[in-house]
Amino acid sequence: MSNKLYVGNLSFRVTSEDLHEHFATAGTVESANVVMDRETGRSRGFGFVEMASEDDANNAIAQFNGTEYDGRNMVVNEARPREDRGGGGGRGRGNYGGNRW
Repeated sequence: MSNKLYVGNLSFRVTSEDLHEHFATAGTVESANVVMDRETGRSRGFGFVEMASEDDANNAIAQFNGTEYDGRNMVVNEARPREDRGGGGGRGRGNYGGNRW
């Protein structure tokens, strides 16, 4: 198991500092980061916490998964690597949704 945890279903008010403080009750926190939307600067409602050891990570999962924090029930589990979602995305070339009749 990894020491890095995914934390989902967070209130949009929760900051990285809040997450760090909250998870410190389960063990030593190496880092805590709430993911922010690049365009709006608002929280995306999830983040990542890296604990100092596997034991601390397991303690955090047992202590926090499914529990209420700032009005929402958190989802806490081992972070998984990003999956390759394929090519560049976007709409490609074309009319970009405009009607050409």
